[in-house]
Amino acid sequence: MPHNPGVAWWKPSCPVRPVEQGWIERSMDWMVEEFGRDRLHAEVVLPSDDYFPGVYRGSHDDVQAVLERLCQHMDVDPDRVELEPYAAEENPALSAHVPIHSRSTGAIGHHRVRDGRSVIGIRNDLARRPMSLVATMAHELGHVLLLADGRISSQREDHEPLTDLLTVFFGLGVFTANAAFEQSRETRGEYSYTSTSREGYLTEPMYGYALARYAWLRDEPDPSWVGYLDTNPRVICKRGLRYLARAQRTG
Repeated sequence: MPHNPGVAWWKPSCPVRPVEQGWIERSMDWMVEEFGRDRLHAEVVLPSDDYFPGVYRGSHDDVQAVLERLCQHMDVDPDRVELEPYAAEENPALSAHVPIHSRSTGAIGHHRVRDGRSVIGIRNDLARRPMSLVATMAHELGHVLLLADGRISSQREDHEPLTDLLTVFFGLGVFTANAAFEQSRETRGEYSYTSTSREGYLTEPMYGYALARYAWLRDEPDPSWVGYLDTNPRVICKRGLRYLARAQRTG
């Protein structure tokens, strides 16, 4: 291959398809216009004692405290929100005796309006998984800001993925990206129970590029918070940042 010093033989590519890239970029630009640049440059929430202080045991009070902290961060009046736990569908009697591998993509939270208040349903088993708990609550509070506040309609075809993207814009993308794919293993007696879950409406590549675009809009070419991401979204985010840096140089 002839060497041309003026042409790079390898160019960083966008980690998502063009249709996904366009949707992410247009949607984030809309969020900047809708919520303002102060919100864009607000702090990024991390899974640390600085943001979630104290001992977490997964009690109802602990879950309620997490919701209140997220309400404060997302500028949602906690008096507008009611927490409603509900039971997960599982068969503990069977799984206590038979090794089971399960895969779930079902809803682990929901939002509805009742008597003028937003009711946020959170599946009980999330109390044992703080990362997913924060991700789910952030998504449901996103519904408060988008649907309950009338910014978009529930009939909008992309309203669920847009709500996931909103968590990134509101500085909670570390949680929602890390919760996009989870694998857990639990031992009951002499048997093991393995569970994998796919949560949310964005894929890992979409989360990774959304986080890269978020950092780029914030003028963060190498954000320290990327280190809190799991391997897949972290690698994709860094790839997205390289792509955006090159696009800026050549654009």
